[in-house]
This record gives sequence, C-alpha cells and structure tokens, in this order.
Amino acid sequence: MKSKTTHSRFKRLTLLFGAMLFAARVVLAADSPNPFLGHWALTIPGGAAGWLGVTESQGKLSASLLWGGGSVLPLADAKVVGHTLVLTRQSGGGRRNASGAAATTETITAKIDGDKLKLTTVKSRPNQPEFDKAEFTGKRTPPLPPAPDLSKVKFGTPIKLFNGLNLDGWKLTNPRAANGWSVKDGALSNNPVQEQGQPHKNYGNLRTEREFEDFNLTLEVSVAPRGNSGIYLRGIYEIQIADSFGRPVDSHNMGAIYSRITPSEAAEKQAGEWQTLDVTLVDRHATVVLNGKKIIDNQPILGCTGGALWSDPLRPGPIYLQGDHSVASFRNMVLRPVVKSY
Repeated sequence: MKSKTTHSRFKRLTLLFGAMLFAARVVLAADSPNPFLGHWALTIPGGAAGWLGVTESQGKLSASLLWGGGSVLPLADAKVVGHTLVLTRQSGGGRRNASGAAATTETITAKIDGDKLKLTTVKSRPNQPEFDKAEFTGKRTPPLPPAPDLSKVKFGTPIKLFNGLNLDGWKLTNPRAANGWSVKDGALSNNPVQEQGQPHKNYGNLRTEREFEDFNLTLEVSVAPRGNSGIYLRGIYEIQIADSFGRPVDSHNMGAIYSRITPSEAAEKQAGEWQTLDVTLVDRHATVVLNGKKIIDNQPILGCTGGALWSDPLRPGPIYLQGDHSVASFRNMVLRPVVKSY
C-alpha cells in the first residue's frame, strides 16, 4: 500500500505534467500559422467568380474581397472566432445612408477543410431580420511562382484571332444577351445602342472559341470618348480599355490590370485614336506595353478581376472582349502561345 506522501507527490507530478502539456499546446497554437491566410478563388452565390485575400500584420487580420463584378475592395473587419473566419463588409456608411435607408451589414463566415472553404453570407439591418442568406465555396490558389525570365520563354506559331471579315472563331459568352458586335472597316466593333424610352438592353461580351494558357497578345484598339471596355486574358484577367487620357495613373485606367495593377506611367492616347497593346501572360505574371511604353513589367496577378468567367487561375481560357459598356473597336489581334517556358 502506497503512503500518503507518495500519493501526494504523484498527484503533484500529475498536475505539473498536465500544466506543462497545456502550456506546450498554447505555445504550439500561438506559433501555428493562421490556416485562413492566403488567396482564395471563390464561386459566389449564383455561380459568378470571386476572390478573397487574407493577410496578417502585427497580429491583426485584414481581408480584401472581389464579389463578381467591380473592384477588389478591403473589408471592414476580419477575425477568427474559434475555428471560423468571420468577415464583415458594410454598405451605406453609417447606420443610415444618404437616402435615409438603413445601412446594410453583410457577415461572411468561413470554415476550412484542407485547401477548401465552405462559406455562408447573410445580410442585416438595424432592427430587422437577417436576409439574403446563401452558401458558397472557395479553394486556396497555389502560391504564385517567381517572376519568369521572359528572355528564356519560347513562343509558338502566331494565331490570328480575328480575320477582319466576319465573326468566325468568336461567340458571345452569354448567347441570350443582345449582340452589338459586327465587322466594320476591317475592325471588330461593338456598338451597344440603347433605345430611348425602351427597357435597358444587356449586351454580350465576345470571346474566342479557342482557349489558351500562357501567351503573348498584340492588337490595336480604339475607344470612344468617355468609353469603357476591356480585354480579358484567359477569361479572368481584365486589361482595362478606357478613355483615361490626361488622368493621373490609376488601376482603372487604360492598360491597367483592372483594380489590381496600376500602370507605371500614363501612356494612353486620346479617345478615337488607334492604340497598340502588347501583352504577355506567363506564370500568372503580366507585362503590358501600351503605345510602345512598358507600363506593367512582369508583375504578379494575385487573382481574377471583376467580370471573370471563373476564378481558377490555372484553368486555360479564352480571350474575351467586354461588350456591355460602350463603343470600342479591335483589330490586328495576334496571339503567340507559350510552347516552352524557362
């Protein structure tokens, strides 16, 4: 039979070991990286493409979100509660917006399973029931590779995307949309006319039937005064086409990767003039030469842009031209696919 002293010593040792084990678990938990950090390709409610980026600085989380169309925008708040990522975005400013309507708060929660997210979004207003609840999914995007050595990249036989005569090789991304595209004077032109007094027409974007991986693309483009269009690489990265002559550089100006990469200088011409673009996409890095000036130099693209056909950055895709905004014309479109990278 053990003595009381032995039993007491054993109990103290057990308690000490338990305390040490708990402390070790706390340290390991503190040292473990937050599993939500990184970039996530989203398929948002309704099937459109989205993107989520989560970062941490000095122990504080921050997040940015792309929700279908528009720009990548910072969220109001990001935190981890237990095993759940909780994101908050708000519209309307304060408790009420300028029109007097109650401001809307959207709460997005995410749970992680390996490299996948299961997310739920729900909206609320003060003193009102929650509404617009929906579920959607996300997938972690692979880490960006280092910038490629473009001098070692080999390009294949040039492919003429537009024959200057008709729309062979092209189709609407949405066959139910109105078609404003036609061939005029050897150029592929879009004219999304809205008839006065008639319901708004939703005009379609035009895409190549073929799909591509990495490539170099050269073309000429003309945009109308105050016009806005876009060229999508792989169907997910928009090169902005806009009448931004005379404006300070911005990620929404001519030649930018829309809302992601700002040109290093303003190289656009006035609206109505033909302008040249030389775009290279290799290993999720973009180089853009506008009117002979390199305005984006082998810069990484973190994720899809607004209006993307899907969010997967590794999936081959078409070249597609934005047709739902304003008048724009394109010609001399030649693509050289990458056949051997460094």
